[in-house]
Amino acid sequence: MTASVAPIRAGAPFPERELFGPGPSKVSSRVLQATARPTLGHMDPDFIDLMDETRELLRYAFQTENDLTFPLSAPGSAGMEACLVNLLEPGDTAVICRNGVFGARMTEIARRAGATVANVDAPWGAPVSPEAVDEALSSNPGARLLAFVHAETSTGVRSDARALAEIARRHGVFTVADAVTSLGGVPLHVDEWGLDIVYSGSQKCLSAPPGLSPITVSPRVLDAVKNRRTPVQSWFLDFSFLTNYWSGGGKRAYHHTAPVNAIYGLHESLLMLREEGLESAWARHRDSHEALVSGLAELGLSPLVDVAHRLPQLTVVPVPDDIDDAAFRAALLREHQLEIGAGLGEFAGKVWRIGLMGYGAKRSSVNLILKAIGDLLVRCRAEDVGASTV
Repeated sequence: MTASVAPIRAGAPFPERELFGPGPSKVSSRVLQATARPTLGHMDPDFIDLMDETRELLRYAFQTENDLTFPLSAPGSAGMEACLVNLLEPGDTAVICRNGVFGARMTEIARRAGATVANVDAPWGAPVSPEAVDEALSSNPGARLLAFVHAETSTGVRSDARALAEIARRHGVFTVADAVTSLGGVPLHVDEWGLDIVYSGSQKCLSAPPGLSPITVSPRVLDAVKNRRTPVQSWFLDFSFLTNYWSGGGKRAYHHTAPVNAIYGLHESLLMLREEGLESAWARHRDSHEALVSGLAELGLSPLVDVAHRLPQLTVVPVPDDIDDAAFRAALLREHQLEIGAGLGEFAGKVWRIGLMGYGAKRSSVNLILKAIGDLLVRCRAEDVGASTV
């Protein structure tokens, strides 16, 4: 006989957090209301119309005319995997840049796909070196692709995607760019810069709920996928099938059941981005960051990343020596309902990652963050406990 289990949190509301970490970002009421619309069948003609609109809005966000531009029904990590496994076959060489956690993930995926990986490493907190990439490609003639992270979420660093794509074209290799934290927050021009595949996430500067990975794929990549020697290692992530599912118009080949309500939310967030305009959104993120940095300086906190390479949507600051990282962040969440991010990898326990992304990138958010952090720092130091018991 199966024992009965009491429902967990039955009817209990979740707290409303102020999300100022590395993602997910806070979702506007307009987007949340969109996700609550009646669920349609994933082949319903009205939903198919919305799919077409979502593709067009994503083309605007990516600044591309690529036909295969769509939200993968999975988070950004699956977008990363899709882009790599569609291009890589066993025995290929991939040149992959590592200056944080997510370049390392790319490396692991490529190796599992049977590729030989040549890494271009940069110190944590520094951008990818174009000169080092040029050298690595020269040392690996016949490489299949160059992969890099445009906006490294673990370090708050922006690399020069345009320069890296130009080097890749000169060496005749494909480019795979991670724009999970950059799409909608900083300039990204897929067609103008010559990027072949770019993937992102719904939960960062687009401020939609987590769970979708916008992707754009160039025609020359699709030609390469069609001419593979071996099948794509993942059936679900195979661009050949996804092209048939996301092709324009009413004729679609069934592939999977799309997360209908999540796409409602993404569509609404993209409408908001289009209404504001990309350049205005980029300027809003930059202005919010500058206000945050100015206020943090008054608290004795300085960004870790050089100003030329900082991400305006994600500010990384060293944890003060007299403050306990985990206890301080826990107190912010408990007392102010405010979340900031911990460090990852080499930065674990050493930095705070403060996100001003999408809907949250505004002056009122800056004021909220500065007051909460400032008040808690004062109390910790006044009590001389180093935040270990706050």
